[in-house]
Amino acid sequence: MADDVTPLASLSLTHVYYNPDDPISLLCAWLALVPQALCVVYVTLIWSTREAEVALMFAGQLACEAVNFILKRLIKEERPARIHKTGKGYGMPSSHAQFVFFWAVALGLFLLARHKPISPSKNTKTRSNARPQDGIGPSSVSNQITYYYRYYKDAPAPLTAITADIERFAHEPWSFAQRSLASFCALVLAAFVAWSRVYLGYHTPKQVLVGCLAGVLSAVGWFGITYVVRQTGLLAFALDLPVARWFRLRDLVVEEDLCQAGWEKWESRKGVQAANDDKDAQERRNVKQQGKGKSKAS
Repeated sequence: MADDVTPLASLSLTHVYYNPDDPISLLCAWLALVPQALCVVYVTLIWSTREAEVALMFAGQLACEAVNFILKRLIKEERPARIHKTGKGYGMPSSHAQFVFFWAVALGLFLLARHKPISPSKNTKTRSNARPQDGIGPSSVSNQITYYYRYYKDAPAPLTAITADIERFAHEPWSFAQRSLASFCALVLAAFVAWSRVYLGYHTPKQVLVGCLAGVLSAVGWFGITYVVRQTGLLAFALDLPVARWFRLRDLVVEEDLCQAGWEKWESRKGVQAANDDKDAQERRNVKQQGKGKSKAS
């Protein structure tokens, strides 16, 4: 009975062959895991932010994978001879290249064409020594005023200014140049992942180039589809459906910095609590003074 054992199979989802004597080959093996890592990022962001834009991008990513599945079975081009016996499935087009280039182009289109961050109001006070009593704070969130500076009690003036400047830079909306740089970095990462498939021998250069092209075209096409969905009101309609409301889906990231918006709400709560504490303290002082006055009168 012990000799009659079913042969074990390998889960090829994360099974990557590489040359253990070549450091670059090891790096390429890690780059091969980028698509899986991006899927984890997608799911994490969808669950934590409930943002419709992230969910739409992930849906497009899955549709791109479906296109790759169909193309491979229509073209039926084998992988390079070196990896043909170990690599499963057809090689044309490269699914890794198509995946990462869809992600990079879709991210770039969002950052450069769709994301319109709200600029700070001209009425926002920008002195680094601004204090809560100056009337600057997150209570103005409803008026889309960004709160950049906090009052650092008892801190030296130079330190206060430097800290406030760092905070402002870290949380102000990205400029077009910064968003362009982020998009370029995503494309560079995608290029390295695509190149790694050739280096490891899983694909020919032609298979990788076709995968890159398919990913770019899929991203542009999906961006057009989501543009129509937004412009025709289909997205707004979907977000009003009961199931969307149950899952608290929303569409804020197009204009808002979610981290900044959440921080402003936290600061607003602290400001209200501080005001209530001051009010309670003043009432106690008034009661105490009234008690002293009655004692003197008697």
